[in-house]
Amino acid sequence: MKKIYLALTVLGFVAPNTWVMKVSIQTGNILLWARPLETMAGMFVNDISTAFVVDLLFVVLVFMIWSYQESKRLGMKAPWIVWVLTMLFGLAGGLPLFLYQRESALESNSGTNG
Repeated sequence: MKKIYLALTVLGFVAPNTWVMKVSIQTGNILLWARPLETMAGMFVNDISTAFVVDLLFVVLVFMIWSYQESKRLGMKAPWIVWVLTMLFGLAGGLPLFLYQRESALESNSGTNG
């Protein structure tokens, strides 16, 4: 599973951020953080995009709570690095990266190699 999670991490960071880079280049709104009000306006431009954004933000919150608890339970170090990457580049890459790290911790804790 680790190889799959690693592949999904790369795909999850590259695929959505293709559009982020396009917007960054076209508007100067680097990673959609340089102009937060402009980014928020685009995210909540209509009811459809608002529904997707609210859903995503809720899932990110659940992910952060779960990943914190799971990191503590497994003795994983520095889960905040995944959180920062998630906030900068999105959950599509952050979640599989955490799952990759989690698999590594599980292997380490059980003493097996995968």
